[in-house]
Amino acid sequence: MVQALVDLKATPGIELGVDALDPEGDAPEDAGASEVEVRESRVEREAQGQRLDKFVVGMAPEFSRSHLQGLIERGLVSVQGQVQTTASRKVLAGQRVRVELQPTEESQAFRAEPMALDILYEDAHLMVVNKPVGLVVHPAPGNWSGTLMNGLLAHHAQAAQLPRAGIVHRLDKDTSGLMVVGKTLEATVALSRMIADRQVHREYLALCHGRLTAPLHVDAPMRRDPASRVKMAVVPGGKPAQTDVFPLAHTPDAPWMSAVHCVLHTGRTHQIRVHLSWKGYALVADALYGGAPALGLERQALHAAKLSFEHPMTGAAMVLLAPLPADLAQAWQRAGFPAPAL
Repeated sequence: MVQALVDLKATPGIELGVDALDPEGDAPEDAGASEVEVRESRVEREAQGQRLDKFVVGMAPEFSRSHLQGLIERGLVSVQGQVQTTASRKVLAGQRVRVELQPTEESQAFRAEPMALDILYEDAHLMVVNKPVGLVVHPAPGNWSGTLMNGLLAHHAQAAQLPRAGIVHRLDKDTSGLMVVGKTLEATVALSRMIADRQVHREYLALCHGRLTAPLHVDAPMRRDPASRVKMAVVPGGKPAQTDVFPLAHTPDAPWMSAVHCVLHTGRTHQIRVHLSWKGYALVADALYGGAPALGLERQALHAAKLSFEHPMTGAAMVLLAPLPADLAQAWQRAGFPAPAL
């Protein structure tokens, strides 16, 4: 069970406008539409010998060529009544081409998908979710469905009216733990501002390589790695990033591994992973940042264990705790470390 500790001493709520939200987070009005449109066209003389995919692009220029090629491969394009699955096939003058225009995966991203959510706390304004390993937070290329956002859209009707369904911060796919989500526009705006003002405090438990015996304060700017678009890096001139790392335990013999408690003071993408790797303490099983697999783990050994903030509407002091998930708890035990406490 996950603990939820709430101080019910309320202080006056805060009232914020909507200008703190990123307008790019709004979903288009027709997002999620699933209707299939059928278009037909006759091949004119000037199109004689064109590739089928190029001709289909002319029939549906609002779609990308790659999406239309996918429709051809799926058998949704026919020529003279015969299904064609080869994009490079040449069309002939006088032929009739028929296309079933299935919506793109991206256009269907903002749809409700019922899923089991581990909800630690919920009221009319917000909820705190314990995200499992493997769950993507927000739709993106390669993950247009099955995300936390899809689950939130199914959980409550108001989510469809909120930017990003009320999501105000994220965790990596393979990082487990706590996230706060707004349920009303007022609460979502307030939480976004609180995060920007560092009023939402996030604490993590992790396993790293190396023997860390003293507290470590890392103050190192970060931005996208110039050599790899999938990585972040410590780079002069990047955005400010500060992390405090406190040792909890370490193995008695080599190969050294340590259990640590990390406190974020900023919220940059991959911040803990980058900062610890940069200092020579890469997370266990964090392949992206040089952390070798160990202790049976198949994902980076990082868990968002504690979330504390002042309720944006009531002023109540909120402290939420989530224990280590099964895989990380087992790795913790294999290393011989005592159960962590925050």
